[in-house]
Amino acid sequence: MRMTTKKTLLSIAALMILLSTLLMACSKQEGSPGSTNETGNQSAVAGEKAITLSWPRDVGPMNPHAYNPSQLFAQSMIYEPLVGYKAGGKLEPMLAESWSISDDGKEYTFKLRQNVKFSDGTAFNAAIVKRNFDAVMKNANLHSWLGVINMLDKTEAVDEYTFKMTLKQAYYPAIQDLSLVRPVRFLGEAGFPAGDDTSKGIEKPVGTGPWILAEYKKDEYAVFTRNPDYWGESPKIDKITVKIIPDPETRVLAFEKGELDLIFGEGVISMDAFNQLKESGKYTTALSEPVATRSLLLNTTNPILADLRVRQALHAGFNKEQMVEGITLGLEEKADTILSQNFPYTTKVDVKPVEYNPEHAAAYLEEAGWVLPSGKAVREKDGQALELELIFDKTDPLQKAMAETMQAEWSAIGVKLNITGLELTTQIQRRKAGDYDLDFWSNYGAPYDPHSFINVVAEKGWGVAEANAGLPMKGELDGQIREALGSTDEMKRQELYSSILTTLQEQSAIMPISYIKKTVVLQKKVTEFAFPGNRDEHPFEGIDISQQ
Repeated sequence: MRMTTKKTLLSIAALMILLSTLLMACSKQEGSPGSTNETGNQSAVAGEKAITLSWPRDVGPMNPHAYNPSQLFAQSMIYEPLVGYKAGGKLEPMLAESWSISDDGKEYTFKLRQNVKFSDGTAFNAAIVKRNFDAVMKNANLHSWLGVINMLDKTEAVDEYTFKMTLKQAYYPAIQDLSLVRPVRFLGEAGFPAGDDTSKGIEKPVGTGPWILAEYKKDEYAVFTRNPDYWGESPKIDKITVKIIPDPETRVLAFEKGELDLIFGEGVISMDAFNQLKESGKYTTALSEPVATRSLLLNTTNPILADLRVRQALHAGFNKEQMVEGITLGLEEKADTILSQNFPYTTKVDVKPVEYNPEHAAAYLEEAGWVLPSGKAVREKDGQALELELIFDKTDPLQKAMAETMQAEWSAIGVKLNITGLELTTQIQRRKAGDYDLDFWSNYGAPYDPHSFINVVAEKGWGVAEANAGLPMKGELDGQIREALGSTDEMKRQELYSSILTTLQEQSAIMPISYIKKTVVLQKKVTEFAFPGNRDEHPFEGIDISQQ
């Protein structure tokens, strides 16, 4: 009896050891690729290549046909376009292997890439392309800002791998519009809600892209893993974790502690912090080519600003180079032209930059009848003081510092500038209503420009057309813009762009200040980083980790 009891106890002990081993194994499995602890830190897995970055806000529900709160870089990791946009405006095949355009510029026929699958294994074909276009057009008003949506007449799945779209009229930037991160990217069948109304949400993020959303905790983190069935070149990284860190200083501290491998984007850390990290020599840092131009809109419907000589005086009346260097610490450069020359149709535009010259500025004002009475600091004309208001985003320290600098410099030529900080939504509302004298604005960047830029110069509702409404040649300018957007003649388009951009430069209703650039800070182990040609694309194509 005692021997039996002893054997039983030994068996129980062995069983307990076995159970303990199994539990430990399960615990380790929970920390394997794709799992995250409560703080969002990733478990280390031997041989796995993983990087962690931060983002100021939650990545959002990953709906390819919707806008905020979904973040563009994350959407582009999952969903792909028919056509890709590369540096310098080069358009390359993506989900479409090739395309052809009819002579009248209205019909676009795409030959789709075969053997492409969505991340759930279902096939990519013309039928699913049409279904996505139909879902977008179901909510066309939501996307009316995009030219190709306004021009779209009908779509057709010609056969399994041929898709055709027909426009109401010729619109040359249609292909560029299709390269945007949203709204014309492709959701798999399993992602569609009942009725295919994706404006109300999707079932799950199913795309053809190189990444899959593996884990997600709202406002804390998102984990993306490599799509093992990706049709293109497979990423070198196995896993990317995005930690949500709203505060820039906290983001920098996390990077210095080694909790982050890179910080990437526009304005994600202060310029002081970027320079400090750069000068430490511990990290790799880089600046992109210009992605947009920081400008001032001068509202020409204001009788004071309707006078070209006043606009020229303001343009020549402050030291742009010194201001930009001092405020952005060299991370931006002064802008001589409204669009930087890394956009299509800009390299052949020969325009003269406006140089700082306070004497010329004063002369312009004198010529316009604005004189400085003895003992006064502000010029007058017919008893009216030369007084203007500049509105800015009160949460943007760069806009505030630039506004204060211009206020001081223009006072030296007899102009009183009142500066008003507003909530961003209020600033945008006033801009769209044309309710301002001067306002900060930037163009849209690649792949939107230059066509989206000239479009808002012509079309009211965004504040830019309103800024130019008082120009004496506005009707002619609008006609040139519409002709350029509809032209099927490449040489003619270049001529029109040259004329449009030259006129805008000479009229100084849009005053270029500086070229905005993206920044990146990398831990030394992160290699092969390259800024994407598309301003909104993810930056993970080709990125790798060195073996240390």
